[in-house]
Amino acid sequence: MVSNGSELIGLTAHEGQDLLSSGDVSSVELTEAILARVDEVEPRLNSYITVTRELALSAARDADAARAAGEAGGPLSGVPVMVKDNMSTQGVPTTAGSRILLGYTPPYDAHVVEQLRSGGAVIIGKGNLDEFAMGSSTEHSAFDATRNPWDTDRVPGGSSGGPAAGVAASECFISLGSDTGGSIRQPAALCGIVGMKPTYGLVSRYGLIAFGSSLDQIGPFTRDVRDAADALSVISGHDRRDSTSIDMPGQDFPSALSGDISGMRLGVPREYLVDGMEVGVKAAFEKSLETLEGLGATLEEVSLPLTNQALAVYYIIAPSEASANLARYDGFKYGNAVNDVPTAWDVMNQTREQGFGPEVKRRILIGAYTLSAGYYDAYYKKAQQVRTLIIREFAETFEKFDALVTPTSPTVAFKSGEKMDDPVAMYLSDVCTIPVNIAGLPAISVPGGMSEDLPVGLQFIGPQMGDGTVLRVAHAYEQATEWHKFKPAL
Repeated sequence: MVSNGSELIGLTAHEGQDLLSSGDVSSVELTEAILARVDEVEPRLNSYITVTRELALSAARDADAARAAGEAGGPLSGVPVMVKDNMSTQGVPTTAGSRILLGYTPPYDAHVVEQLRSGGAVIIGKGNLDEFAMGSSTEHSAFDATRNPWDTDRVPGGSSGGPAAGVAASECFISLGSDTGGSIRQPAALCGIVGMKPTYGLVSRYGLIAFGSSLDQIGPFTRDVRDAADALSVISGHDRRDSTSIDMPGQDFPSALSGDISGMRLGVPREYLVDGMEVGVKAAFEKSLETLEGLGATLEEVSLPLTNQALAVYYIIAPSEASANLARYDGFKYGNAVNDVPTAWDVMNQTREQGFGPEVKRRILIGAYTLSAGYYDAYYKKAQQVRTLIIREFAETFEKFDALVTPTSPTVAFKSGEKMDDPVAMYLSDVCTIPVNIAGLPAISVPGGMSEDLPVGLQFIGPQMGDGTVLRVAHAYEQATEWHKFKPAL
């Protein structure tokens, strides 16, 4: 029997679920242990924007009562989880990391939150993020920066830095993030955990505060691949409220974890070994390729030449969609507003001026420019045409390969403030992850080594609806290595 709180918080979700099922621990005990950990480390990390202590304990008691009554629970029943604060939570403030949504409390739950609640999960609170999910370091939050548990002088990545740091620091067992250009996989790499971006449309975006609607996708952060498969099974499935939701029944993703990848064909795209990649990251990646070959996979170098255009395509399409999506924040409908001004135009202008941070303003301006008369064809239309070519290039590549393997990030976690004054350098942090979003593909980052005592991420990319395949390859690699067992000393 496990009775020590420090032992409990170090478990994976499925290990915690085993203890719950055997009666060796209760959901209330798990939740109290996590809340104690939050109290201990939050002053140093700032992973959470909101902690819902009483609601969490109430949900834990409900999960225990359901279990005692013999009611079957899902794989996350009674398990404490965190939700990124751009997902609507009924009765709980949702800010998207922005001053413009101060005071906003949604009257409904996002689809993924509904799925968590119906499955008996215990929501501990809302995770910190770059404002409106625009950033790669979680330094662009109106609620102060999140810090990396491996080194609190460094960033956790972004935009889902709070949920990533929360899992890495044992402030929750599982968290949900959103990924528009790498915002799950990049922070997972920098924090030394698992982060999965599913196929576009596999997980409903209903209740997700929109950034780039054709790119956004919700996915899990976990401590191992088994937990990622369990979480994806809970949150995926068709939702008629999201017009882009794939109309198919839910899947049993844990069944894909066979541990065997012998005979699988893995492509290694040469364009992902980008200029400026740190020596330690490249060395860890090359070692990982040897491990995969040792597991019986066939590896072959492949060229994806349009990868070099993906970053430019993304930074036209994403800001364009952001500019349209953020036009709804005008000071009249919901959220914060500046009212002590003479006209309605002044209300709108001053609310946006004071409510949006500098990175959000930068992207709105870029998007408004690319959508404006005289520039639409030259920028937005051209970017969409190149996007079609990138999708086609991936599809042709997957006719030959089961999955692709790449580094997740060209660097380990960088120092706080290091790239804040250089937006282009910050944007390059996502150079290995952005093509996946453009093509709507599934991808997962798993711990793939260490460099200078900081974690390195390894990314597996699959074809559309190949989520089970990337989980299978990631799980086999994880079982053959020890990197996922490394923990920060915090």
